[in-house]
Amino acid sequence: MNSADKIYTTETLEPVLQKWRAENQKIVFTNGCFDLLHLGHVDYLEKARALGDKLILGLNTDRSIRCLKGEERPLQDEMARARIMASLLFVDAVILFDEETPYNLIKLVQPDILVKGDDYAPENIVGYDIVKAKGGDVKTVSLVKGYSTSNIVAKIKKQVNN
Repeated sequence: MNSADKIYTTETLEPVLQKWRAENQKIVFTNGCFDLLHLGHVDYLEKARALGDKLILGLNTDRSIRCLKGEERPLQDEMARARIMASLLFVDAVILFDEETPYNLIKLVQPDILVKGDDYAPENIVGYDIVKAKGGDVKTVSLVKGYSTSNIVAKIKKQVNN
């Protein structure tokens, strides 16, 4: 399978979700910007995938990242980020979302497990109400300390300016 084959739209994801549900696959959902892939991302996504059978990654579009993080971001365009994330063995599907939060995407996916990092309280995670209402779980996983795209960008800027 080519990594691009794991990048879906809402329309192309629906039959895949139906197939996975028919096979009783436990569907895990998480989301983020994933602008520069680093150890923190890999560790986080491996832990998220270990909670179920299929991992769907909601990926912020370029526009939504600019709204969240400013005009200097993203560093890589959305299709580059989507291909990189789809190339990871433990990511089963990548889908872009353009809103400020993935709430509508979570409503569509109806995951069995919703995952974010432990810097969130479960009840504050976007989509908590959707997943809990269907009897699913909302979980947090521990993050690797010291790894973030913002820290990497700051370190590069510091080295360039010295």
